[in-house]
Amino acid sequence: MKRYFMGGIATLVLISAAAVSQTPPPMPKPGPEQKKLEYFAGSWKSEGDVKPGPMGPGGKFTSTAKAEMMDGGFFLVMHADMKLPGFGDGKGLSVMGYNANDKNYTYTDYNSWGEMEVAKGTVDGDTWTWTDENKMGDKVVKGRYTMMIKSPTSYDFKYEMSTGGDYATVMEGKATKQ
Repeated sequence: MKRYFMGGIATLVLISAAAVSQTPPPMPKPGPEQKKLEYFAGSWKSEGDVKPGPMGPGGKFTSTAKAEMMDGGFFLVMHADMKLPGFGDGKGLSVMGYNANDKNYTYTDYNSWGEMEVAKGTVDGDTWTWTDENKMGDKVVKGRYTMMIKSPTSYDFKYEMSTGGDYATVMEGKATKQ
């Protein structure tokens, strides 16, 4: 009996030692998709025009943003100060990343006006295209935000909306790295 008991303890000790001695899997590393997000790191100033329409009366808008890659290099976190016609001054928090399972970029934004937005993005050369769906009252509104990189320190952008037909430009402008 003692022999079986000692054999069982020896087996448990060997299994425990083998489990502890195994090296943990390596930490994941950012891939080329996450590296593309590094373009947006830094301080940015944006300005442009909002067209009169469902978002308000239209006019000039400005924003400043500071963005940095989160520790680990997988996500870009951006804090923005904005001034929009019809809304006034506001603040925003955005996170950009890449979803390897769905093979698309992700964008989530929260602002001080109580809005939250989730978009999916793709990249084709120097053009980033983000799409989303939101409700305005009882209507589903599709949005398309396009960023055309012009240089290492600037990009043009356009935001378009559709309620089922053609897309209409709602906002367009330029962002410059400071």
